[in-house]
Amino acid sequence: MSVILARLYLRASTDEQDAGRARAALEAFAAERDLVVAATYAENESGATLARPELFRLLADSRPGDVLLVEQVDRLSRLSASDWERLRGLLSERQVRVVALDLPTSWMLAAPVDEFTARMFSAINGMMLDMLAAVARKDYEDRRRRQAEGIAKARAANAYRGRPEDVERNKVIAGLLAKGVSWSQVQKATGCGRATVAKVAKRAA
Repeated sequence: MSVILARLYLRASTDEQDAGRARAALEAFAAERDLVVAATYAENESGATLARPELFRLLADSRPGDVLLVEQVDRLSRLSASDWERLRGLLSERQVRVVALDLPTSWMLAAPVDEFTARMFSAINGMMLDMLAAVARKDYEDRRRRQAEGIAKARAANAYRGRPEDVERNKVIAGLLAKGVSWSQVQKATGCGRATVAKVAKRAA
């Protein structure tokens, strides 16, 4: 029986969220279906942008027939229609199969099947992915609109203060940067995102 490689993709939107939270669930899903986990890719980046280094590293590492395993479709995409089409094109070009725990129609793609069945399920799964990606984008836009409305209301009432800065963490980041530690190592050491490291680095420049 041919071995199917799974590449786990874990994403969280902010530094305060744990991108690795769903790892155990994805590993359990893979084990139940005899998938071999080739690698895990985790990052703290917005799902509304394609500027995601780990996602593109996953795509670069993938071989035809590999499975991109994700907890929910919105972990993969909250993209605009045009960006989603670009990502779908890249997935198709690399012949990567997307399997999401919240999309049961995709689960069949995690099992060896004949060519006809694979094409049928790929077509069905593609339609479902498009639909859930559109829903995820709408949810993102709705939340952004409500957030903007809330901020505008708070500002009108002179009550908006913004998110408090994690001063102690940023001191640690600044200290590591001053010692010449690379941005990637700083991210791993502090659990913060690249944007936070960039902000602290710019402040210290």
